[in-house]
Amino acid sequence: MAAPERFCAGSYLLLAVSALGLTAPSAALAATAAALTATSATERPLSWRQLSGAEAAQPAETPPPAPAGEEAAAGGLVPHLKFGLEVKANFRQSEDNRFAVPFPFTPDQLPVGQTRGFEETVNPGSHLEVSNLTLLGDARWGEAVKAHLKVDFINLYYRNPTSTDKKFEVSEVWLLFGRQTLPAMSAKGSGLYVKAGKFPKFERQNDRHLESYGLVSTAFNRFEDVGAEVGIDLGRNVYLKVSETAGNPVFLRDPNALAGDNGTPVLLQSHPNPTLHTGIDILYDTHVNDYNLGHPQLGAGVGLRLGDETGRNGIDLLVWGRRRSLADKLELEGTFYGGDLEIFNTPIPGHTSLPITNRRKQEAGGNLWLYLGDLSLFGQFVDQKLAGLPRRGYEGELAYRFELPLALAVGGQQLFSFIAPAVRYSRLDNRFKNSLPTPAPSFAWNWYKLDGGLRVGVLAGIDLTLEYADNTFTLGSGAKAHDNEFLTTLRWRV
Repeated sequence: MAAPERFCAGSYLLLAVSALGLTAPSAALAATAAALTATSATERPLSWRQLSGAEAAQPAETPPPAPAGEEAAAGGLVPHLKFGLEVKANFRQSEDNRFAVPFPFTPDQLPVGQTRGFEETVNPGSHLEVSNLTLLGDARWGEAVKAHLKVDFINLYYRNPTSTDKKFEVSEVWLLFGRQTLPAMSAKGSGLYVKAGKFPKFERQNDRHLESYGLVSTAFNRFEDVGAEVGIDLGRNVYLKVSETAGNPVFLRDPNALAGDNGTPVLLQSHPNPTLHTGIDILYDTHVNDYNLGHPQLGAGVGLRLGDETGRNGIDLLVWGRRRSLADKLELEGTFYGGDLEIFNTPIPGHTSLPITNRRKQEAGGNLWLYLGDLSLFGQFVDQKLAGLPRRGYEGELAYRFELPLALAVGGQQLFSFIAPAVRYSRLDNRFKNSLPTPAPSFAWNWYKLDGGLRVGVLAGIDLTLEYADNTFTLGSGAKAHDNEFLTTLRWRV
């Protein structure tokens, strides 16, 4: 059998570099793109998209009309280029918790003086840290061809394992031909878009109002996937989406800020005593390391969206599904554990941590986006079968943006221009039991997470978010336990 086709993320970086270059696409390409779309949707008013100070890493996918004179006289279109920078600095205060693991570790696999293993908070206590530095690049050729590049450095809250995963990642790089309409905005009419590269899943919430993630967004669609996506507008209100992608490997992480250290080289030492702990982990879809067509993931969705002419009020309902076959093992950076089916295996030969029955991974879900002026509501439901293991996720986020009157100014800019409170409830119901002995009992626990916070506009391009996560789970004994966290994020964008 021929080996599956594989491309590293660098292949998509080259694609984006080409897209961001100064050479205009050929006349044939421009004609093809023009045929895909007749008009372009207008971006929402800034006040709507900045309900949360919407992620700078997620630029509007339907930019405003190109400035006059941007079209070249001959040979196609001259690209309109835009570059950006984002820095995040954080204060994190994490509770110190640990829970016994019912697994027969040998004495040399445990720290000196410890007689059993634990799942425990990754890095408890109070910490000041810089979590990310992001470089952004966008290019547009008229209204029909767009490209986007997002490169992350440091990646502290995304790395898994936290201490040994790569600190540099091309997290997004894609080309888009046609017109992609924002959620809850009516399309200008029938149209089509094609997107290829590394990009967010179409069911993901891209205008998060808190820096943290809920349980559903962590478990199912936190990270970008690699492949191709096609969207079709059937008139102004009905749309279809289909995709074929590599699929994010199944792995484990703590749902708080730091993912944790699992499978790092230090754990292979006798009596290891790592600086960072394993975390209290859930199963989730981690980031894609390469493009592997050996186990492609197919996705499809159908939606209905209604919006007024101003773009400030709208509703969007989406029903979607995804399916792929799990690989025996997918190699991951910085860990000797493998992704997909390998993550269910234990050091005991022939024993798995959970009673898996097959290699299928499939999800069916529904989304709601609702915007009423400065009020925003997002909801998502996911029903998953993971190697035969049933689980369900529920998540809802409500946010509002209050514009503040001018009271103070610095350098000609308003100081404290808005406040945006937000609250999010998420839940993960794991409808299966552990196979004992297991090194990760938290896989089968039921989880509840309540996040509440406030984002404050400090100056133009600078905002501060304060939030608290009440993270609750039900142990195998039936007792309730917590692993809560306070997080402050100062974000600067240019």
